[in-house]
Amino acid sequence: MIALVIGLILLAFGVWAVLPGPFPIGLGWGPDVLNFLRGGAPILGFLIGIIALFIGIADIKDKIDAKKEEKSAGTESKTEEKK
Repeated sequence: MIALVIGLILLAFGVWAVLPGPFPIGLGWGPDVLNFLRGGAPILGFLIGIIALFIGIADIKDKIDAKKEEKSAGTESKTEEKK
Protein backbone atom coordinates (compact mmCIF):
# COMPACT_ATOMS: atom_id res chain seq x y z
CA MET A 1 0.00 0.00 0.00
CA ILE A 2 2.84 2.36 0.82
CA ALA A 3 4.50 1.63 -2.51
CA LEU A 4 1.26 2.50 -4.31
CA VAL A 5 0.99 5.84 -2.51
CA ILE A 6 4.65 6.67 -3.17
CA GLY A 7 4.21 5.72 -6.82
CA LEU A 8 1.19 7.98 -7.19
CA ILE A 9 3.01 10.86 -5.50
CA LEU A 10 6.01 10.47 -7.81
CA LEU A 11 3.76 10.30 -10.88
CA ALA A 12 1.96 13.45 -9.78
CA PHE A 13 5.31 15.19 -9.22
CA GLY A 14 6.48 14.16 -12.69
CA VAL A 15 3.38 15.62 -14.31
CA TRP A 16 3.59 18.78 -12.19
CA ALA A 17 7.28 19.24 -13.03
CA VAL A 18 6.74 19.32 -16.79
CA LEU A 19 3.68 21.58 -16.73
CA PRO A 20 4.43 24.97 -18.26
CA GLY A 21 3.90 28.11 -16.27
CA PRO A 22 5.10 29.74 -13.09
CA PHE A 23 5.76 27.88 -9.85
CA PRO A 24 2.29 27.22 -8.41
CA ILE A 25 0.98 25.76 -11.67
CA GLY A 26 4.09 23.88 -12.70
CA LEU A 27 7.87 23.90 -12.63
CA GLY A 28 8.30 24.34 -16.38
CA TRP A 29 10.88 21.59 -16.78
CA GLY A 30 9.33 20.45 -20.06
CA PRO A 31 12.15 21.71 -22.34
CA ASP A 32 14.77 20.20 -20.04
CA VAL A 33 12.98 16.85 -20.10
CA LEU A 34 12.84 16.95 -23.91
CA ASN A 35 16.57 17.71 -24.08
CA PHE A 36 17.27 14.79 -21.76
CA LEU A 37 15.15 12.47 -23.92
CA ARG A 38 16.86 13.68 -27.10
CA GLY A 39 20.27 13.05 -25.57
CA GLY A 40 19.30 9.68 -24.12
CA ALA A 41 17.58 8.28 -27.21
CA PRO A 42 20.82 7.31 -29.05
CA ILE A 43 22.25 5.71 -25.92
CA LEU A 44 19.01 3.80 -25.32
CA GLY A 45 18.98 2.67 -28.94
CA PHE A 46 22.56 1.47 -28.64
CA LEU A 47 21.81 -0.53 -25.49
CA ILE A 48 18.68 -2.08 -27.02
CA GLY A 49 20.72 -2.99 -30.10
CA ILE A 50 23.37 -4.74 -28.00
CA ILE A 51 20.69 -6.69 -26.13
CA ALA A 52 19.02 -7.70 -29.41
CA LEU A 53 22.39 -8.82 -30.77
CA PHE A 54 23.05 -11.02 -27.73
CA ILE A 55 19.55 -12.51 -27.94
CA GLY A 56 20.06 -13.25 -31.62
CA ILE A 57 23.40 -14.96 -30.98
CA ALA A 58 21.87 -17.04 -28.19
CA ASP A 59 18.99 -18.02 -30.46
CA ILE A 60 21.38 -19.17 -33.20
CA LYS A 61 23.34 -21.22 -30.65
CA ASP A 62 20.11 -22.80 -29.38
CA LYS A 63 19.08 -23.76 -32.92
CA ILE A 64 22.48 -25.34 -33.56
CA ASP A 65 22.28 -27.29 -30.30
CA ALA A 66 18.74 -28.44 -31.14
CA LYS A 67 19.88 -29.71 -34.54
CA LYS A 68 22.77 -31.59 -32.90
CA GLU A 69 20.36 -33.17 -30.39
CA GLU A 70 17.96 -34.19 -33.16
CA LYS A 71 20.81 -35.69 -35.13
CA SER A 72 22.12 -37.63 -32.13
CA ALA A 73 18.62 -38.78 -31.18
CA GLY A 74 18.06 -39.95 -34.75
CA THR A 75 21.26 -42.02 -34.80
CA GLU A 76 20.47 -43.53 -31.38
CA SER A 77 17.00 -44.61 -32.49
CA LYS A 78 18.44 -46.19 -35.65
CA THR A 79 20.98 -48.18 -33.63
CA GLU A 80 18.22 -49.38 -31.26
CA GLU A 81 16.08 -50.53 -34.22
CA LYS A 82 18.98 -52.61 -35.60
CA LYS A 83 19.29 -54.50 -32.30
